[in-house]
Amino acid sequence: MLYIIYQEDRPDGTAIRDANREQHFAYLAKHEDILVLGGALLGDDDKNTRVGSVLIVNVPDRAAAEKFSENEPFRKAGLFSSVKITRMRRGQWNPAAAPKTAEGN
Repeated sequence: MLYIIYQEDRPDGTAIRDANREQHFAYLAKHEDILVLGGALLGDDDKNTRVGSVLIVNVPDRAAAEKFSENEPFRKAGLFSSVKITRMRRGQWNPAAAPKTAEGN
């Protein structure tokens, strides 16, 4: 089952994000078998300011999605002001329409 994990940063979370970045990426690499898509939420300031994260995971059930989220280093460090986990179904799937760069260009 697919779950989207939508996480918004605390306003004062920049230092937490910076301090836990390597652990965050190591955690995602460790779980690449379930990670469908992940990326930072960006502010509209054209400076690529991180304001949160979105992860889409393919796991057996809600409990597995919650466990994955609870153990994610950014969340464990207290970066997020809110976390919402919602089950979703795969509708349209068009990887060819994805941007060529990580920043969406």
